[in-house]
Amino acid sequence: MKRQLVKYIGIIFFTLAVIACGSKKAVTRSIESDADAATLIKKHNASEVDFKTLEARLRGSYVTEEEQQSISVSMRMEKDKVIWLSAKLAGIIPLAKVKITPNRVQYYEKINGTYFDGDFSLLSKWLGTDLDFKKVQNLLIGQAIYNLNAEPYKVENTDQGVRLASKNNSEVAKFILLNPVNFRVKAQQLVREKENQSVTVSYPEYEDFEGKQFPKEINIAVNEKAKNTNITISYRSLSFNEPVSFPFEIPSGYDEMIIE
Repeated sequence: MKRQLVKYIGIIFFTLAVIACGSKKAVTRSIESDADAATLIKKHNASEVDFKTLEARLRGSYVTEEEQQSISVSMRMEKDKVIWLSAKLAGIIPLAKVKITPNRVQYYEKINGTYFDGDFSLLSKWLGTDLDFKKVQNLLIGQAIYNLNAEPYKVENTDQGVRLASKNNSEVAKFILLNPVNFRVKAQQLVREKENQSVTVSYPEYEDFEGKQFPKEINIAVNEKAKNTNITISYRSLSFNEPVSFPFEIPSGYDEMIIE
């Protein structure tokens, strides 16, 4: 129970990247010029929702072959500075709190009385994928998780939308599916083919919150060999640019989680 609970919270709050952008192959009219990719990336970056602070209520569900669970989450954010989350089981039982900044990750869970207080390098090692504050923030707001200007991409026109596919012949392949009208992310994928691993994040619907296009739901599929984990995060309410606070104090007597 302890390991599964902690892993669940970790996956929901810190996992990254993206869907296979549909199983269909790209159609033959694919465009692969650097100029077209650069234009799409520029338009996507310009589509990022603009806010100073955010406050939201979420519903998170977690399903594997062995178990399923649902939690309520309150989220507060000061863009580019702080992400704060408070989770409850069945909407009433305090479960965990998370506070992350660009240089620090703090977390505690009440059922087993454990906590983590460290940096992203430790957390990345534990979860097996490279993380930082910007990636987590982008995952939650529907923005490309990776910096698209950091490597070359090719453009493919698919039945689902316009897809950017990484050109580099590396161990990790990246795919990003964009809405061709507003250039918001429809899906993202990170694939390690040799390890038979992929993480898929899709945004099936956006909603107008106070004039801002924001994901209504985030679906995360983690596939590792024969094991599948599916997570759904639904935004129930959302407000922008109101005063917010980020109370966080690790209770005394809790045991520190040692990441080796």
